[in-house]
Amino acid sequence: MPTSRGDDNVVAVNRGSRGNTWSYLTWTAREAKTIAEIMTEQGVTTKTFSGDLASEESFKELAGQRVTRILHMATHGFFFPDPAISFSEHPNEQPAFESADDPMIRSGLVLANGNYAWQYGQPLAPGMEDGILTALEISQLDLSGTELVVLSACETGLGDIQGNEGVYGLQRAFKIAGVKYLIMSLWQVPDRETMQFMTTFYRNWLEEKMNIPDAFRKTQLEMRDRFFNPYSWAGFVLVE
Repeated sequence: MPTSRGDDNVVAVNRGSRGNTWSYLTWTAREAKTIAEIMTEQGVTTKTFSGDLASEESFKELAGQRVTRILHMATHGFFFPDPAISFSEHPNEQPAFESADDPMIRSGLVLANGNYAWQYGQPLAPGMEDGILTALEISQLDLSGTELVVLSACETGLGDIQGNEGVYGLQRAFKIAGVKYLIMSLWQVPDRETMQFMTTFYRNWLEEKMNIPDAFRKTQLEMRDRFFNPYSWAGFVLVE
């Protein structure tokens, strides 16, 4: 389903569990490979970025081109609650992203070399991006040509709720940037089940020629029949 605006793209990077560092999970590579194959079979031009190429620089370059129809991010996501109302046993050891006053800094995605910045508070080398793509940075990009962003990562749908202003986090950031549809998660969905959810969604959308909302609903029904425990799949939500 190519468009006249230019190349469609899928960005695939490594995803893992939260801790002092962000680790690689094995199902991510299979997820990226399968989705790229589905897109290619349906005539969608794809570009896959992994390892060191899955960088903050690559993401911002794509955003600057304003021709990216699909962005699929299989990576670590993070959200930390307001430090004024949360408790930490070691507040002085918290990364700056966790202790920031601005909720748009406490929510984001971890890309290549992000582990170094997370631990040491600075980029791997002078002149490089730090690999931590915050919601604040995303909100300042122009993604008005992007139909769908899939955040195949943990807790990407979370954020601070501020009165009638809504949720401050990745959801708000991508909508400000101009994205039409977002698929996000409300909790930490297991790696293998995430891969199955995502590949099923793309098959329903691209192979079965459904619209995005119908493809998402069908994917939910299929996952419900496949997995008894809703924790395995129900954390993903579609935002329009």
